[in-house]
Amino acid sequence: MLRIALIDILLFSLPFLIYGAYMVSVKGVAPADLWQGAPIFWLLAAGCGLLLVVMATLIQFSGGKPGGTYHPPTLEDGVIKPGEID
Repeated sequence: MLRIALIDILLFSLPFLIYGAYMVSVKGVAPADLWQGAPIFWLLAAGCGLLLVVMATLIQFSGGKPGGTYHPPTLEDGVIKPGEID
Protein backbone atom coordinates (compact mmCIF):
# COMPACT_ATOMS: atom_id res chain seq x y z
CA MET A 1 0.00 0.00 0.00
CA LEU A 2 2.89 2.34 0.76
CA ARG A 3 4.30 1.70 -2.71
CA ILE A 4 1.03 2.76 -4.32
CA ALA A 5 0.83 5.90 -2.17
CA LEU A 6 4.42 6.87 -3.06
CA ILE A 7 3.74 6.33 -6.77
CA ASP A 8 0.63 8.54 -6.52
CA ILE A 9 2.57 11.27 -4.73
CA LEU A 10 5.34 11.13 -7.34
CA LEU A 11 2.89 11.29 -10.26
CA PHE A 12 1.02 14.23 -8.74
CA SER A 13 4.21 16.17 -7.97
CA LEU A 14 5.93 15.45 -11.30
CA PRO A 15 4.63 18.62 -13.07
CA PHE A 16 5.82 20.74 -10.12
CA LEU A 17 9.25 19.11 -10.18
CA ILE A 18 9.62 19.57 -13.94
CA TYR A 19 8.50 23.20 -13.73
CA GLY A 20 10.90 23.92 -10.88
CA ALA A 21 13.83 22.24 -12.64
CA TYR A 22 13.07 24.13 -15.87
CA MET A 23 12.81 27.51 -14.18
CA VAL A 24 16.03 27.06 -12.20
CA SER A 25 18.14 25.55 -14.99
CA VAL A 26 16.94 27.40 -18.11
CA LYS A 27 15.49 30.68 -16.85
CA GLY A 28 17.98 31.14 -14.02
CA VAL A 29 15.32 31.96 -11.44
CA ALA A 30 16.51 31.86 -7.84
CA PRO A 31 14.89 29.02 -5.85
CA ALA A 32 13.47 31.54 -3.36
CA ASP A 33 11.54 33.35 -6.13
CA LEU A 34 10.54 30.20 -8.01
CA TRP A 35 6.86 30.04 -7.05
CA GLN A 36 6.05 33.78 -7.19
CA GLY A 37 4.61 33.76 -10.71
CA ALA A 38 4.06 30.03 -11.11
CA PRO A 39 0.91 28.77 -12.86
CA ILE A 40 -0.24 26.81 -9.80
CA PHE A 41 -3.70 26.03 -11.19
CA TRP A 42 -2.26 24.50 -14.38
CA LEU A 43 0.34 22.53 -12.44
CA LEU A 44 -2.41 21.16 -10.17
CA ALA A 45 -4.55 20.29 -13.20
CA ALA A 46 -1.60 18.58 -14.91
CA GLY A 47 -0.78 16.61 -11.75
CA CYS A 48 -4.37 15.45 -11.30
CA GLY A 49 -4.70 14.60 -14.99
CA LEU A 50 -1.45 12.63 -15.02
CA LEU A 51 -2.45 10.77 -11.87
CA LEU A 52 -5.90 9.87 -13.24
CA VAL A 53 -4.58 8.73 -16.64
CA VAL A 54 -1.91 6.49 -15.13
CA MET A 55 -4.31 5.04 -12.56
CA ALA A 56 -6.92 4.28 -15.23
CA THR A 57 -4.27 2.69 -17.44
CA LEU A 58 -3.00 0.49 -14.63
CA ILE A 59 -6.52 -0.57 -13.68
CA GLN A 60 -7.39 -1.39 -17.28
CA PHE A 61 -4.28 -3.38 -18.17
CA SER A 62 -3.32 -5.13 -14.92
CA GLY A 63 -4.87 -7.92 -12.93
CA GLY A 64 -6.33 -11.23 -13.95
CA LYS A 65 -8.69 -12.18 -16.72
CA PRO A 66 -12.34 -11.23 -16.22
CA GLY A 67 -14.30 -14.19 -14.91
CA GLY A 68 -11.12 -15.93 -13.73
CA THR A 69 -10.84 -18.04 -10.61
CA TYR A 70 -8.94 -16.62 -7.64
CA HIS A 71 -6.48 -18.94 -5.92
CA PRO A 72 -5.39 -17.56 -2.53
CA PRO A 73 -1.77 -17.63 -1.31
CA THR A 74 -0.60 -21.05 -0.15
CA LEU A 75 2.29 -22.36 1.90
CA GLU A 76 4.31 -24.96 -0.03
CA ASP A 77 7.51 -26.42 1.44
CA GLY A 78 7.88 -23.46 3.80
CA VAL A 79 7.59 -20.92 0.96
CA ILE A 80 4.56 -18.70 0.45
CA LYS A 81 3.24 -18.95 -3.10
CA PRO A 82 1.38 -15.70 -3.91
CA GLY A 83 -2.27 -15.68 -4.87
CA GLU A 84 -3.23 -15.55 -8.54
CA ILE A 85 -6.19 -15.34 -10.85
CA ASP A 86 -6.47 -18.05 -13.54
